[in-house]
Amino acid sequence: MPFFNEIWVIVPAVFLLFVLVMSLRVLREYERGVVFMLGRFWKVKGPGLIIVIPVIQQMVRVDLRTRVLDVPQQDVISRDNVSVKVNAVVYLRVLDAQKAIIQVEDFLAATSQLAQTTLRSVLGQHDLDEMLAEREKLNRDLQRILDEQTDAWGVKVANVELKHVDINESMIRAIAKQAEAERNRRAKVIDAEGELQAAQRFLEAAQILGGQPQAMQLRYLNTLHAISSDRSSTIVFPFPIDLVKGFTASDPKT
Repeated sequence: MPFFNEIWVIVPAVFLLFVLVMSLRVLREYERGVVFMLGRFWKVKGPGLIIVIPVIQQMVRVDLRTRVLDVPQQDVISRDNVSVKVNAVVYLRVLDAQKAIIQVEDFLAATSQLAQTTLRSVLGQHDLDEMLAEREKLNRDLQRILDEQTDAWGVKVANVELKHVDINESMIRAIAKQAEAERNRRAKVIDAEGELQAAQRFLEAAQILGGQPQAMQLRYLNTLHAISSDRSSTIVFPFPIDLVKGFTASDPKT
């Protein structure tokens, strides 16, 4: 009889110890546990050591770290009817563990599908040139739209980055021709502006020389000096009498 009495004491103690061990959960610093009691939400626990009563309570772990979600390549028709293939990457994290478990079945899959549809919708409103040149603006627009729609799931979309915008070979050649034509246009405009500025300077110089005979004569002498330094050929240059008159007219003794 004493033996059976000891068994009746040991067995419940072992069972209680087993239940206690099975009830212990350890949550890391970046984890939270969403606890349900008899199927109804009870509370969010963690981090650290927590107790979850078997059968009566169930716990779902939620990772609060930032996750990287790769958005598959999408076929997008731009506003100027150019077909491109675009993929992106989304950085997100859970802010509210309760909403992330209760409000949506799989918040990662839901965010991925939402990102794909949003990517096609937003980029379809822009021209190809805007997709290539204004990525920062497009990234901000995508992040804002996704963040607003995932707020009900307790998910924060921190950043969205467009990775690749792929276009076909024929469009690449057309863009290259367009860029070359633009460079040629700019070169011609720069040449025309240079000719205009030079003409304006020549006109100003002519007006100054025409109003001052002495300046014209000094310019004539300077030209003679420049030509005389070149010994490769013989140059016959007429000597104007007006040049002498310009100097003698200023002398009161003559």
